[in-house]
Amino acid sequence: MHRNINEVEFTIFDTETTGLEPQSGDRVVEIAGIRFKADKQISNFHSLVNPHRRICEAAAKVNNITEDMLISAPDIKDVLPKFLEFAQGSCMCAYNAPFDMDFLANEAKLIAMPFPDNLVVADVLRMARRLVPNLERYALWFVAQKFEIESRQTHRAFSDVELTWEVFKKLRAILEEKSIADYASFISLFGIKGAVLDDITNQKIAKIQEAMDLGVKIKIKYLASTSASITERIVEPSQIRKEYNSAYLIGYCDLREDERLFRIDGILHLEII
Repeated sequence: MHRNINEVEFTIFDTETTGLEPQSGDRVVEIAGIRFKADKQISNFHSLVNPHRRICEAAAKVNNITEDMLISAPDIKDVLPKFLEFAQGSCMCAYNAPFDMDFLANEAKLIAMPFPDNLVVADVLRMARRLVPNLERYALWFVAQKFEIESRQTHRAFSDVELTWEVFKKLRAILEEKSIADYASFISLFGIKGAVLDDITNQKIAKIQEAMDLGVKIKIKYLASTSASITERIVEPSQIRKEYNSAYLIGYCDLREDERLFRIDGILHLEII
């Protein structure tokens, strides 16, 4: 895991769907992706998908995909394995990744296809929220506009992938400005799924627990979620709390001279002192 972000292959992907709720029967109608390393594109993927159901009017108005366009498109049983093979071994990224991953997992379930449990998935929307806090909104087109990216969001899968890639590069530049260049920190901050993320989190928790057992303090390098500022702090840990899908460290912070709560995924470096 001790790799620079620019040494890792990423796949930015997007799906278009018949609606917003896979649990209610909505299906994927388009999948696209760009696989890259640093700033070099390695390959790309694009396919329409026949959903074998009608597209809701609201979705059709957004993505401009008509049922006539999908009549001769391949089935998901042919497209999904090819897409997962295309992305295999890379860090998969999407803008609002949980939405797209829920649809892909649902499609796999519908065709009785085992869905890989070793995928590493990061959310570009989460990157934007954590690195550029306090924007008025976080729609992809709006974030792109803030970065003065001229591409227009068309809500077709491949064009949205290209726009997300441009936003990703701007956000990666912010990481570099903050001297956050290692892949483990990237996954800790922005990952939403995968054994790699679980391992990183569990290693931090184990070290915090060790410090509590010894009754000693820890030194942390921390990315604040509200300001995106990085500080170094000495903390006397007292509790590890887990809520929903997040874990938190509670302890007395020498910098603030008070008990504070820290998101464990925001801890970039941790050592016992």
